[in-house]
Amino acid sequence: MADIVPPTVPVPLAILLDQPGLGLRQVAGPRGDTSVYAVHTSEMEDPVPYLLGGELLLSAGVHCPSTEGTGTYWDHYVSRTVEAGAAALGFGVAPVHDTVPRALVEACDTYGLPLVEVPRETPFTAVARAMWQAMAERRHHELRRMTEAQQALAGAAARAHPVPAVLRQLAQHLGGWAVLLGPEGTELSAAGTRPEREVRTAVASLAARLRRGPSSAAGTAGELHLSAYGLPGPEPSGGRLALGVCAARRDAVDGAIAGVAVVLLSLLTGPRAGGAEADRTAALVRLMLGAEPAVVAPLLGDSGRGAARETGPSARPDAPAGAAGESGGERSRAAGGPAPDPAPGGRWTVVHGRRRGRARSGEPLWAAELAAGLGTSLIDLDGDTLRALVPGSGPVETQAGWTLGVSPPVPADELARGDAEAARALRRAMAERAPLVRHRADSGTGVVSLVAPEEARALARARLAPLDASPALAETLRVWLSLHGSWDRTAVALEIHRNTVRQRIARAAELLGTDLGDPDVRMDLWFALKWFRS
Repeated sequence: MADIVPPTVPVPLAILLDQPGLGLRQVAGPRGDTSVYAVHTSEMEDPVPYLLGGELLLSAGVHCPSTEGTGTYWDHYVSRTVEAGAAALGFGVAPVHDTVPRALVEACDTYGLPLVEVPRETPFTAVARAMWQAMAERRHHELRRMTEAQQALAGAAARAHPVPAVLRQLAQHLGGWAVLLGPEGTELSAAGTRPEREVRTAVASLAARLRRGPSSAAGTAGELHLSAYGLPGPEPSGGRLALGVCAARRDAVDGAIAGVAVVLLSLLTGPRAGGAEADRTAALVRLMLGAEPAVVAPLLGDSGRGAARETGPSARPDAPAGAAGESGGERSRAAGGPAPDPAPGGRWTVVHGRRRGRARSGEPLWAAELAAGLGTSLIDLDGDTLRALVPGSGPVETQAGWTLGVSPPVPADELARGDAEAARALRRAMAERAPLVRHRADSGTGVVSLVAPEEARALARARLAPLDASPALAETLRVWLSLHGSWDRTAVALEIHRNTVRQRIARAAELLGTDLGDPDVRMDLWFALKWFRS
């Protein structure tokens, strides 16, 4: 039936039956959801040559004037009407017949064709007019539904974490479940009412078919309609992402809405990098931030080890702690897409981040989101932490779900300093529970500017010499002073117990032989710490 019905908006037969001005009454046939695509009047004995399928065929029985019918006439007529693909039969009780022939009622029950009695006061043209009015209203409703869904999906794509947002809107407008599946059928993100395991497995099976070429596949699971749509863009080994949908209905508008979601999800997930490319990008970020080539080489594979050895002379041996890129449990990932243009004037902004809240599945997806939000593809993701290099001096904005520390723009040969400053800014942001903290690059202004840098460094080394062998004490003192002597906030920033903070500060005061409760001493030490090891 779906292959022969005309391309018009269907109207449920129940809508016409509910029209009080028509007075239609169903007297035979199934009373389920029957869709009517057109109304056609014919008094021909054989309606097959005149129907396209899906019509409500209207007849007053002129072709069979006998009230009882002759022999098997009505049986043959109904069988041919069903063969022609008619959705229902409307029989007018005037002017030829006073009632619907009994043989016709029995034939419609036998062949499963809905039979509607049209009263004598209702002309067939009134039924046709009501059909077109109902069709126009449904067309308007579908266009409005489509427009609202498009606007909602487009708005979701512009939000933070756009992939889950698009899936939520899709599930809401389809009244079902929407899922983004990886090349191996794993659920990367999902929204809506989660169906039973068997249904989810069936959706994954439909998505698996897409690896063999088709762009979409459909099926059913009981009364549920299942669909899978492949996202454009080849993946390694022939796999690709797929959108899966499970809903109680599936019509043309549902398919169009899903098509909009496919386009948006393709754009949002397109910049993802494959594993090898992601690791190379992460290795580049780590090398630029001072990591040793021997530490980075495993990310590059056999070909990368040679490149890492070539990069050896340019690596800084005095890289700050944490710049070596220790693995935190998950493999590093990076956002894909083309590498950014060289930073204007060779300046870069270093960003450190820590994810807030519960972990989300589908790491490559939020790597792409971060790349778009930060404006760079040079992102090194390691579990719940990130480091990124943003070219130029443009502002770095907050990113939903992340706490960020941002360095001032630094030249390429001072990236190690920017890395350390971004790390301090992140610790301060975590202590203050702020979404983003920028390191204040104010060493060239105020009282500090009155002292030559060489003299300031010499003073700092002399003043803090007792802490030279204890980097942890110096860093704890720096964070504690930056947070105005707050034990709790310092403990949060350094991720240690507050008693450990107290012990370290007491030990630092003992080694320095000074009273840290004196504001002049604090100011002196803060000045020295700004130049310590710089």
